[in-house]
Amino acid sequence: QVRLVESGGGLVQAGGSLRLSCAASISSFSIDAMGWYRQAPGKQRELIAAITRFGSTNYADSVKGRFTISRDNAKNTVYLQMNSLKPEDTAVYYCNTDPTRYSWGQGTQVTVSS
Repeated sequence: QVRLVESGGGLVQAGGSLRLSCAASISSFSIDAMGWYRQAPGKQRELIAAITRFGSTNYADSVKGRFTISRDNAKNTVYLQMNSLKPEDTAVYYCNTDPTRYSWGQGTQVTVSS
């Protein structure tokens, strides 16, 4: 049974930083492209960062230059370092493969105050 467990969210002031983690019990983790997604209130879930099995990364324009995705294949974990956070980054953050293949985890709430 595949499980995606996100953690590391919280309340932070604008300009602050957070580091999210996602533990993925996926047998093919080391060869899957992984992504971080977020869903803000009243909006659709969107892909904001992705990383291939080779470590190549891609970012949505809204987070480019502020967020960094990374992965540790030995730990089946993907990370999202978020710097210079803005109130518009407030959302529930999720991880999944890219493209998505598995049920969503519970996500982790990130709230950025102005």
